[in-house]
Amino acid sequence: MIRRKDMLNDLDQDIREHIERETQDNIERGMSPEEARFAAMRKFGNVTRVKEETREVWSFVWLEQLLQDVRFGLRTLRKNPGFATVAVLTLALGIGANTAIFSVVNGVLLQPLPYTQPGRLVRITDSYPQGALAAMQGNLRSMDVAGYWDGQELNLTGLGDPLRLYGTAVSANFFSLLRTRPELGRTFLPGEDQPGKDHVVILSHALWKEKFGGEPGVVGRSIALEGESREVVGVMPEQFQLAASKAQFWVPLDLDSRAVGSYWGGGFMPVIGRLRPGATLEQARAELRAYIPRMRAMFPWRMPDAIWAASSVVALQASLVGDVASKLVILLAATGFVLLIACVNVANLNLARSSARQKEMTVRATLGAGRWRLCRQLLIESMVLAISGGALGLLLAIKGLTWLTSILPADTPRLAGVSVDWGVMAFTGGIAVLTGIIFGIAPAIYASRTDLTESLKTAWQHSVPRASKRLRSALAITEVSLAVVLVIGAALMVESLWELSQVYPGFRSEHILTARITPTEQFCAKVARCQFFYSDLVERTRALPGVLDAALTDVLPLEGRITAFAAGFEDHPQNPQDPAPVVFETVVTPGYLRLMGIPLLRGRAFTAADTAPDAPSVALITAATARKYWPNQDPIGKHLKRVWASDWTTVVGVVGDVNEDSLTAKLPDYIDGAIYEPFGNAAYAAARLSEAQPTDMTLVLRITSDRASMADQLRRIVSSLNADVPVSRIRTFETVISESESGSRSTASLFSIFAGLALVLGAVGIYGVVSYSVAQRTSEIGLRMALGATPRTVLGLIIGQGARLALLGVAIGIAGAFGVTRVISGFLFGVTPTDPNTFAAVAVLLVGVSVLACYIPARRAMKVDPMVALRYE
Repeated sequence: MIRRKDMLNDLDQDIREHIERETQDNIERGMSPEEARFAAMRKFGNVTRVKEETREVWSFVWLEQLLQDVRFGLRTLRKNPGFATVAVLTLALGIGANTAIFSVVNGVLLQPLPYTQPGRLVRITDSYPQGALAAMQGNLRSMDVAGYWDGQELNLTGLGDPLRLYGTAVSANFFSLLRTRPELGRTFLPGEDQPGKDHVVILSHALWKEKFGGEPGVVGRSIALEGESREVVGVMPEQFQLAASKAQFWVPLDLDSRAVGSYWGGGFMPVIGRLRPGATLEQARAELRAYIPRMRAMFPWRMPDAIWAASSVVALQASLVGDVASKLVILLAATGFVLLIACVNVANLNLARSSARQKEMTVRATLGAGRWRLCRQLLIESMVLAISGGALGLLLAIKGLTWLTSILPADTPRLAGVSVDWGVMAFTGGIAVLTGIIFGIAPAIYASRTDLTESLKTAWQHSVPRASKRLRSALAITEVSLAVVLVIGAALMVESLWELSQVYPGFRSEHILTARITPTEQFCAKVARCQFFYSDLVERTRALPGVLDAALTDVLPLEGRITAFAAGFEDHPQNPQDPAPVVFETVVTPGYLRLMGIPLLRGRAFTAADTAPDAPSVALITAATARKYWPNQDPIGKHLKRVWASDWTTVVGVVGDVNEDSLTAKLPDYIDGAIYEPFGNAAYAAARLSEAQPTDMTLVLRITSDRASMADQLRRIVSSLNADVPVSRIRTFETVISESESGSRSTASLFSIFAGLALVLGAVGIYGVVSYSVAQRTSEIGLRMALGATPRTVLGLIIGQGARLALLGVAIGIAGAFGVTRVISGFLFGVTPTDPNTFAAVAVLLVGVSVLACYIPARRAMKVDPMVALRYE
């Protein structure tokens, strides 16, 4: 192909020389020059035929013809810019949406974890205390295991304004198990998770850059975390994170077996592992199942046989993505529907164009073009459109990926690593080619079915073959039916989101501002000092202009934090084989329930006397907890306790139930009840096996003034009380609720966008069919009007045609939606996947949009001048 021009010139030269030699020989035999040349040419044969046969030997003829078809296709599309523009934009929308969603699917689900031999990494299901982790580390033979507690929050002080950092506490072998190297320094050494050896920290790349200016000398430097000096031993690479964690630092776990309560009864954490050489996943599962009874026996108290009975070993990557996988697959399927509708739409346009090119196809066939050559020419034109649409769609996906990732919940695992890489580009190229085949094959086959005798009779007529009409109508019906399925799915999700927004969570969220206050554990080691700090803070904030009330809590509803303990209830028999009930606990100051609008149903609320150091341990329980453990009894005066403690807590009141976990569930499945306990109560602190109350609390304000000015005043008050205490996460409770709904909102939003695209494309498909029909029936409409038909009659005729297509598409779509919507039932709340009202509303909407799409061509038909139409005919 590269030397084609030179070779053709050489061939011409050879042919001329051959003919000239033969001519010269004929002259020498006595022929005249003209007769000699004619004889030489006759002996040589058809020069053009020789050239063609020679080129067939030299080169790939099919490749030359392919290039010719591509050039001709480009010229043809350039002559029809309107058709080409509409087709390319339609395909770009479908391909771009698929590329954007696939880039997320690729980054989250398909890309291997960025660690050495990621296929050997596993996770042990359920969560385990420190003692269980240490036991597994010393006894499992099929795998090495490590633990991590994602949610360690520490104050960074001594470097300007105090800063609250979010990090992860890990076992010393965590990084070596993942086989990941730091960017600077080292990771933790064996034994650095033991008491007295854990005063080290590893920084994230982002924190190193933002707070330490990216100085290499930070390694070996001591920093103050939670008032304790820790040596910086390393800095991790920029992309290092596990799951959706946003850790700014890593510190060793404090594996202190002397602290029995926390070592065996608190700090339950995920456990990951790496299969040892030669070990398989099934072997690891079998070993774990056999070891769990031995591990339960190590506890200092009796553990139920049911705990960890269903524990297993699964691939780490599958464990990290969790429920996100099904959501992303559903979104990818939705974009697939959009792309399919776009293909059908362009196929319809292509079919109309093929009908208009009937004369051209007839001439080509008459001149000798075979059916395959005609079909190939039309397919190549379709591929040119598809590749152009794919290129534009790729650009749209690149531009829209940042917006897409901002819509998805921030806790989506591995979201930070999502990008348009070579794999995504290959996917885009693949679906572009597939798209070109899908929307081009039907028009190509139809146009290549050329009966020369019949075609020569009809090629110069204006009628359209009935087969073409039926095929275009079928494609339009397909578009509408696919759009119906998508719009019904989106409508169900939006309705579900509406139902979710109408849920009363058990408290009043209006005009509430929250702020996280986090003094160090060292500061709160003296209970009286910590209690005075918080008491003074509440009093000062209550005095601020625009503040109606103020209180403190350690856990906000819907925030996602879980504080719980295994409890025993008085007069409630417990089967030793059953696990102890797990109770959700919230520590609050007096006035919190009143501020939040949580009703007191029985008994009394907390008072200042309950926060005194020598006050007895008291609690408020929720109504559901009272019904479950003391049915048909008065719970006031009843007692409960932690399973490892001997002292009992007295129930002094019953309050309304609150949605602590989410708007769809009051408590997580594994939580059996909920209680409130007073901040500052010494008996409560002793029962927790701790020397102090929770150090970090959330300040809750009911306000009337501007949030921004209130935030500045809060920081000034806290700084005046203790300059080393940071104030973070200042937000309204509406923001808290919005963040808790982010998963449902993102899915509903994206589904609605795709459904909107499907609706528009479906309407365009109906419009195209009806508009083309009007153009082809101009003479018929003119004849009807000449015979007395009124414009209103013509309007009804055209709209009726479109309405019939829409009704058929809606009927088929509803039938399909009955099966498809069951797939998204797990994402719905307060609405069934076959909700009749939703189905009926979508049916009316699609028919209405389709009728509107028919109105423009119908109006054009009403204005047909009978004389002009008949004269043209």
